[in-house]
Amino acid sequence: IKKHREVNLPEVTQQDAVCPASIPSPGLSAQAGLQKIWGAIHCQVCPGAPAWPGLPWHEEMGLLLLVPLLLLPGSYGLPFYNGFYYSNSANDQNPGNGHGKDLLNGVKLVVETPEETLFTYQGASVILPCRYHYEPALGSPRRVRIKWWKLSENGAPEKDVLVAIGLRHRSFGDYQGRVHLRQEKEHDVSLEIQDLRLEDYGRYRCEVIDGLEDESGLVELELRGVVFPYQSPNGRYQLNFHEGQQVCAEQGAVVASFEQLFRAWEEGLDWCNAGWLQDATVQYPIMLPRQPCGGPGLAPGVRSYGPRHRRLHRYDVFCFATALKGRVYYLEHPEKLTLTEAREACQEDDATIAKVGQLFAAWKFHGLDRCDAGWLADGSVRYPVVHPHPNCGPPEPGVRSFGFPDPQSRLYGVYCYRQH
Repeated sequence: IKKHREVNLPEVTQQDAVCPASIPSPGLSAQAGLQKIWGAIHCQVCPGAPAWPGLPWHEEMGLLLLVPLLLLPGSYGLPFYNGFYYSNSANDQNPGNGHGKDLLNGVKLVVETPEETLFTYQGASVILPCRYHYEPALGSPRRVRIKWWKLSENGAPEKDVLVAIGLRHRSFGDYQGRVHLRQEKEHDVSLEIQDLRLEDYGRYRCEVIDGLEDESGLVELELRGVVFPYQSPNGRYQLNFHEGQQVCAEQGAVVASFEQLFRAWEEGLDWCNAGWLQDATVQYPIMLPRQPCGGPGLAPGVRSYGPRHRRLHRYDVFCFATALKGRVYYLEHPEKLTLTEAREACQEDDATIAKVGQLFAAWKFHGLDRCDAGWLADGSVRYPVVHPHPNCGPPEPGVRSFGFPDPQSRLYGVYCYRQH
């Protein structure tokens, strides 16, 4: 009674309780009524406790049942809560026709999701498969509740995506207007996400709720992308964590996760400068151990400085950019350009000057191979090499950098980006 103050009943302790025979039944006050309840419970353990005079047996039983009902969580009016308020009225009308609230006695609810990771790219649409069935199969359909949410990862909070009951559904946050259930076949509750964003990758849970029974499955979504190290125009180790997030966003990317950096290391990424990752740890990938990079005695791998202060400590950053819907190209121009002239030249060609993330994605996924250095949106000068050849830098594939030259220098071309 103290816990559920919404009931607004007077407080009664066991010391106030008296056996029912000592309380007159007509015109009970609230205080006296509660004393009767406590007394009734207390006197159940007293052999020969007298009955309440003048109180019919069914009213006695009603009062005895009141206390456990008051102590039940949710018994004072709140519906079942599972990240979304559900009304049970639709399920309680016709017990026995597949919409009752009885447990599925002897029947198992099974949710099926794919074990393999799904890969897609930014701006695309993707379907996260999820189906359910009963073992053994049921003869009549049942009304179920569906909930999709994105799991917490790398310090990011858990996000509700969509909930549905029958044809009614609701989406949340950044997913509003971009998600819906397929439901093309019976027991199909797959989720379609449209216009995928960089932050959409991660693990999603599909939960099916049938009365008091619920089962769920996981779907892992990865965006096809490329990890690249980024350094401030002011030099090495100039970015705190928040500034790292900002510069990655400015280059059409996000801060890379450890899993993305590890995958890039497996594909050959070797970089001796430490950089921020999405979980605010600082790490760097080494393929060829050497003296300036932890020493030649250490095995190849991803070296870690561990978590660092997001505001006080400064490093470089590892960014992650996904495959493009558009096209990056080197603009054929009769003259070399300053940075300002490079921006204007792309605009005149119905395009924009390319970002660093776009150039890396074009190199990785579209095979952009060009030995001409060109301006990019951040003021750096770079060029992509897929097939190394003489007079074009080191013998390994990659995106070469000239750093951040004087914006007024007229020594370079420009890389432009045109969206399809």
